Amino acid sequence: MRILFIGDIIGKPGRQTVARLLPAIAEEYAPDFVIANGENAAGGMGITRDTAREILNAGVDAITLGNHVWRKKDIYPYLDQDERIIRPANYPPGCPGRGSAVFKLEGGTLGVVNLCGRIFMECLDNPFLAADSILETLGAETDVILIDFHAEATSEKSAFAWYMDGRVAAVVGTHTHVQTADERVLPKGTAYITDVGMTGPSDSVIGVRKELIISKFLTLMPAKFEVSDNQTFLSAVIVDADPSTHKAVGIERLQRKRLEEVTE
Repeated sequence: MRILFIGDIIGKPGRQTVARLLPAIAEEYAPDFVIANGENAAGGMGITRDTAREILNAGVDAITLGNHVWRKKDIYPYLDQDERIIRPANYPPGCPGRGSAVFKLEGGTLGVVNLCGRIFMECLDNPFLAADSILETLGAETDVILIDFHAEATSEKSAFAWYMDGRVAAVVGTHTHVQTADERVLPKGTAYITDVGMTGPSDSVIGVRKELIISKFLTLMPAKFEVSDNQTFLSAVIVDADPSTHKAVGIERLQRKRLEEVTE
């Protein structure tokens, strides 16, 4: 089973880049399933019903989210209606949506889980224990499990991956928007990368207009962050997993540039 996971989509430039580049990537790598993190898809922070549909219509099969999931109230009812959109599982009971989903593919069943870290983030339920609880049921229902671990601290991501080693096929990190070069399959068969990176404007500070971020660092004055509108790129990983063993056999990171002008 081959899974393509696309890193954090930033605003309209990111959405346009997925729509433009995904067909060629899909033709080259022939993934069985495509996942994208979309928590910043609407104006650089949050996701809406329409932006989610745009991403799904571009060829993405499932969308994971993160700590900005609640920024746009428009998405709340949609989280309950569409199982293809998955929010972090370790938010308290009563929140809209679901933290995992199971998809039936030609080569087996795929479980997708979304969790948020806690270091430098909101004080959510323990993601390690939340994963334990989810795997008690999801492990029996699926052949392959991928976890999007949306977290800030490298140490937390690494520790979580080691905790999951051999129990899931892949742990892919999101949130920091910078692709790391540490992709590998851990000894017991879990593919891991600390951060997949982002999909959006390259001439920016993690997707935001660089002038705004520089000014904030210089003055400490509040500023409304705006998505940059220059040339873009797509960051992703390809995970190959064996449904018969439930483990990964390979992971490859990739980046693709989009050279045309894009606008927000």
